[in-house]
Amino acid sequence: MNLNRITFNPEIMGGKPCIRDMRVTVGTVVSLMASGHTLEEILKAYPYLEIDDLYQALSYAAWRTEEVEVPLAMS
Repeated sequence: MNLNRITFNPEIMGGKPCIRDMRVTVGTVVSLMASGHTLEEILKAYPYLEIDDLYQALSYAAWRTEEVEVPLAMS
């Protein structure tokens, strides 16, 4: 998975995952999408973002929420 648009910098937004070192977090983008805003509305509100930024934010969020089964040790 290529997530080259998602950046982490402790001096920007407290190190939260951001879009291309800008002060726009993945969480902001995903929250806007989850609340029903269209891609076009988000791009209009944040004209410095690109459509690939939005898709990568969504891909990153999906990747972070993947559940992994870990076998428990039997006592």
